[in-house]
Amino acid sequence: MKRIILTSLLMVTGLTSQAQPHEYAKSMGILISRPQVENDQKTNKTTAKWYATNMAWIKDYCEVENVATEKDILKIFPELPNLPDYGSYIPMSWRLTSENNETVLHCYFQMPADEVTDMWLASEETCIVDQETGAQYRIRRTEPDTYRKHFTLKGKTGDVVDLKVFFAPLAETTKEVRIYGLPNWGMMGGPVAPVTIRHEAFGTFEPLAFDTIPQLHKPIVHKEHMSEDKPYDKQNWNTWKVMREAHLIKPLADGTMALWLTPEATYLAIGYEQNWTTEYWGFGHDIKLLDNAGRQYKIREVQGLPLDELFFMEGNAGDYVAYVLVFDPLPLDISAITYIEPEGEPFNAWGANWSGKVIPNLSIQQLRDNQKLFDYHPRIIVK
Repeated sequence: MKRIILTSLLMVTGLTSQAQPHEYAKSMGILISRPQVENDQKTNKTTAKWYATNMAWIKDYCEVENVATEKDILKIFPELPNLPDYGSYIPMSWRLTSENNETVLHCYFQMPADEVTDMWLASEETCIVDQETGAQYRIRRTEPDTYRKHFTLKGKTGDVVDLKVFFAPLAETTKEVRIYGLPNWGMMGGPVAPVTIRHEAFGTFEPLAFDTIPQLHKPIVHKEHMSEDKPYDKQNWNTWKVMREAHLIKPLADGTMALWLTPEATYLAIGYEQNWTTEYWGFGHDIKLLDNAGRQYKIREVQGLPLDELFFMEGNAGDYVAYVLVFDPLPLDISAITYIEPEGEPFNAWGANWSGKVIPNLSIQQLRDNQKLFDYHPRIIVK
């Protein structure tokens, strides 16, 4: 009898262990404006029509209720309450997991009303594509069953429903994927950065590790002023600092970036081609990073260089140099960022240009992989 009980307990334990999901990836997702909500005064029920669906050619429709809800959404996404204007938007968050030998995409949706009409989840276009092998994991089914249908979602205002999409299990070698065919969650392949997959190691989650602080050469001040011993004046280049000893790297495409994540700060190295022996540069305090949830990470400094001042860098025409910008720390679970450099004010100099730039959807994984491109490479002179 004891043996039978023990065997039964082992079976139950095995099933419980199998049911525990492993998290491949997650994202706060895109923010979508809340739809207009109407209140029925007789029933005191609220309704809203979801406006972001564009599948008018598909006529199949159904109603779903008693949908699974996620009670621990703030444990999964603790940053949710801190989102700017969170009340005006609905975060279309998601989580990709491995459960019971299937890949499950949890699509979370906070109910803006008790009933939401014209919702859309997935169809035959929905798939996951391995970015290294090209293997396509086509959709198996959805839960609840809304496959290729518009649907009315019934629940309770404020609840976070958990709409699930099922796929075949990902290969153990999968590193990055793109997800297609879920327009309401902003997953339609590019240009959004690929999703980085985290695998289990010996029955536990593979930890996301921080980097160590990059040890790139910091430029030094050669002269406090180009030629006039006066306070800095943006309109007088003779008062600008002259710097030397920039960190040298192998030739690479102008503007190539690498990223180091540490608990205290984020380090972004940018590679530039030096076109002149003495060339001017400038970095402003309003440079920032932006993640896909709209959170901003402000610049703190540029290592060894002045901030909010134009300056000269002495070197050789043909040098490739790297400058390191230091920002507020990024969370480890961010998959992509946007680099924003606002346009600077006009100034007097030959070829004066402090133009702005916005570089969206920079893959965190790729930026971290680029660290090796920024190893110091001494100048080689052949005469």
